[in-house]
Amino acid sequence: MNKFHAKLLLATAITLALGSAQVVADDKMAAKAKSGPVVDARQEAQIWTTYTLSPYLRANDLTVTVLDGKATLSGNVEDDVHKDLAGAIAAGVSGISDVDNKITVDADYKTPDRSSTRGYGDVVDDATITTAVKSKLLWSKHTEGMDTKVVTNAGKVELSGTVATQQAEKLAKKLAKNTDGVRSVDNKLQVSDTTTDGKSYKKADAEKGSVIADSWITTKVKSTFMYSSNVAGSDISVNTEKGVVTLAGRVGSGAEQALAIELAQNIRGVKSVASRQLIF
Repeated sequence: MNKFHAKLLLATAITLALGSAQVVADDKMAAKAKSGPVVDARQEAQIWTTYTLSPYLRANDLTVTVLDGKATLSGNVEDDVHKDLAGAIAAGVSGISDVDNKITVDADYKTPDRSSTRGYGDVVDDATITTAVKSKLLWSKHTEGMDTKVVTNAGKVELSGTVATQQAEKLAKKLAKNTDGVRSVDNKLQVSDTTTDGKSYKKADAEKGSVIADSWITTKVKSTFMYSSNVAGSDISVNTEKGVVTLAGRVGSGAEQALAIELAQNIRGVKSVASRQLIF
């Protein structure tokens, strides 16, 4: 072997060695990027936030710690199903490879009294209700453009402002009352031809509705069902063609069927509702 070939083989060996070392280093860096204090803290926060938002877990004093992808849960709950739920939530977080569920099930456990304080989950619940009520009022052909303020506190909704007609005032209360999570409605709406900024309502427009895309109507009917506490929206299919809404599926009662039809009829752009395929 001449000197040239020897140098070439040596250079090749060094290059391969450096390449292998770089691959190992890259793998270590990638693994490190998927773990560490920052990642652990983010995963802990994600699990804890989900517990806070859950109506089944928020009242319990639960503790979460994460170390290199392993989540350790502790605290007390009243039922096995709540312990299982806490474990399932933790296991579902991206990057969590193992869950050590040390939560104690105690049928006599009394959740802490937090009636005087509002937790993060309570604030989110109220904000969600407010958004749902506002959306339903905005999508309705009778309440569109109303100068209405919606405030929710502990599930209690307060409506204030002005509406164009007595029908709109009654409908606004009904839409709010049938929203999921609402405990009561304080209706302070006033019937007036003008809004607080002096603009006039067009009552005729509120009654006749407007021409709107069928896809928009279908989406808003489905969303209204999902927001409503007395309609099983997931069991009802909705199709719209030239403003005519067709409802199909199965509901629990005649009252639920009637409410579903009424909610669909109130959406802007709806000309009529076909409900022969909506049975109970």
